[in-house]
Amino acid sequence: MDGLFMPVSRLKGVGEKKSKAYEKLGVSTVYDLLYHLPRDYVDFSCPVSPLSAPINEYCVLQGTIVKKFPEQRIRKGLSIFKAAVTDGLHDFTVVIYNNLYGFRALQTGTEYCFYGKITGTKLRREINNPKIIKKGIEKFQPVYPLTTGLTSASIHQNMREAVSILDKEPFDSMPHYLIIENGLMSLSSALKSVHFPQSLEEAERARTRLAFDEMLTLQLGMLILKNRSRKKTSCVMNAETDIRDFFEILPFAMTDAQKNAVNEITSDFCCGFPMNRLLQGDVGSGKTAVAAAACVYAAKNGYQSALMAPTEILASQHYATLSSFLEPAGIKTALLTGSMTVKQKNEVKKKLVSGEVQVVAGTHAIIQKDVRFDNLGLVITDEQHRFGVAQRAALADKGQSPHRLVMSATPIPRTLALIIYGDLDITVINQMPKGRLPIKTYAVTGKLRQRAYNFIINELENGRQAYIVCPVIEENGGELQAVTAYSDNLRNGAFVNYEVGLLHGRMKASEKESVMNDFKARRIDLLVCTTVVEVGVDVPNASVMLIENAERFGLSQLHQLRGRVGRGNSQSYCILVTDNPGEDCVKRMKIMSNTSDGFKISEEDLKLRGPGDFFGRRQHGLPPIKIADIAGNMNIINITKKAAENILKADPELESLENRSLKLDVMRLFSVNGENGLN
Repeated sequence: MDGLFMPVSRLKGVGEKKSKAYEKLGVSTVYDLLYHLPRDYVDFSCPVSPLSAPINEYCVLQGTIVKKFPEQRIRKGLSIFKAAVTDGLHDFTVVIYNNLYGFRALQTGTEYCFYGKITGTKLRREINNPKIIKKGIEKFQPVYPLTTGLTSASIHQNMREAVSILDKEPFDSMPHYLIIENGLMSLSSALKSVHFPQSLEEAERARTRLAFDEMLTLQLGMLILKNRSRKKTSCVMNAETDIRDFFEILPFAMTDAQKNAVNEITSDFCCGFPMNRLLQGDVGSGKTAVAAAACVYAAKNGYQSALMAPTEILASQHYATLSSFLEPAGIKTALLTGSMTVKQKNEVKKKLVSGEVQVVAGTHAIIQKDVRFDNLGLVITDEQHRFGVAQRAALADKGQSPHRLVMSATPIPRTLALIIYGDLDITVINQMPKGRLPIKTYAVTGKLRQRAYNFIINELENGRQAYIVCPVIEENGGELQAVTAYSDNLRNGAFVNYEVGLLHGRMKASEKESVMNDFKARRIDLLVCTTVVEVGVDVPNASVMLIENAERFGLSQLHQLRGRVGRGNSQSYCILVTDNPGEDCVKRMKIMSNTSDGFKISEEDLKLRGPGDFFGRRQHGLPPIKIADIAGNMNIINITKKAAENILKADPELESLENRSLKLDVMRLFSVNGENGLN
């Protein structure tokens, strides 16, 4: 397979400049190029009559070049080339911009197919800057993702050579029986057909084979990670441990879903291998109380627990909540964050080593090398997708294969959860605490902003508090100035009679904490903030949230933000302000206004944005999925999951000759993610 893995620069017509352009697309070798798949196809098989082609739409016309006109130089940098064409019944004009060589290649008397935007008059059509092929050549032309320095035509040309190399060096990593069982094309045929299909059906069959490969590879990698985590643990706990006294001192009754979650977690504690479980629940469903119960169970068995949160605000929130639950049960808790003084940190570290502190909540400060535990048995990470794999592993390495509990308030569709958290068992809390009212949500335009302000003022007059959220601050200073100016305008204008606070991510940790403490203590009536409040801010007295430029947030993020209100027993409201008239925006605002179920919202978000953008790859740590449509390919996910389980049951490390190529594929996919390698 030397030819397949040679540099793409060795292909005909690919010099240093094009090679660098290919690198931007993630293409370094011929093998990479074969997996640079078309995003669409131009169907040249059904040309239309020039006069029936709708103006301002893209169509395929077919005709013979009758005459080529001289170049027209409109201004510096803009040349126009025109050719008269006929289909035998009607004439039309082909217009080409700044492409002398392409124009010269057109031959008078030769018949071509043209795909482009139709302009002109009722009786005389023009087709602008079209894609052009000779009649009788491939009917389906691929349209590739591009970057500066590359065109679909040049990639198409290079792909011909890549496919000819593939013809000489065919390969297939899939066990033959799986190909037969699932009616799949061979891999070489699929790669050839996806670039040079004879029909759109053939292209779809090719994509199905490639998606099957990708999903099988991903499922194998995730299952290998899961199996490796199931090594023996020294943290086996007593199945007879009784924590009913803890339930009795809680200031509320746990829901059935919370009790079920506690049972699943504590059952895992008593097995011979480390728990690796995701606790997933909507905003306000009571995950922290479940985590507290798990900490109590661990403490009664002589083990310490550590909870790591991505931000100091969230870590402080967890510490406050956990200590309120655990201290009455006689369990000593502590907070450890980067902004604490050296003296404060050393005091906590000393108590962790001695075992005096049984539960610690903190940020990445608790994974520093000088932090040691007496007997760590339970590791909890909150909002796991915000941590890298290496950070989570560093915390787990503080103990002897401790149990791991991952909490997430980001509702993830089960389809995606099976992939992202394929190495975890999943527990879902699908009930809300009694007395919680659904948040009433309204989408309005900027014209109603003053009316929205008046509504907020009415809530403040009734003793409530409110948030106004602005889009996240970018690296440039513009938006920081904007959010600061916005809060100043409110302070000196509509909310002059109220205390207005400001909170954003660039503030020092101590400043953020001070603002949040003032808000919780009701010294601030209205908090103007960025998405820094998305997680971890729990102020039951806040009853209204207004979100500016709502179109700039994903559905799941809007739902997360909205979850900061409605945490008390009174009716709460969310007002989404947007002046975006686009169909997609209107649809999203409608979903938010009509749906309060985070899991349904996340399903819609996945459909609208796709898995790549659902979290952003840096956050969720998922290897890059290029081919499979996770939202719509549940059947392939189920089949490949079963196939992966069967393969690993017979060959846990993919060592057999039949599976060796599969192992290389798994390692290749996961190595793209850097820290998530399987070596």
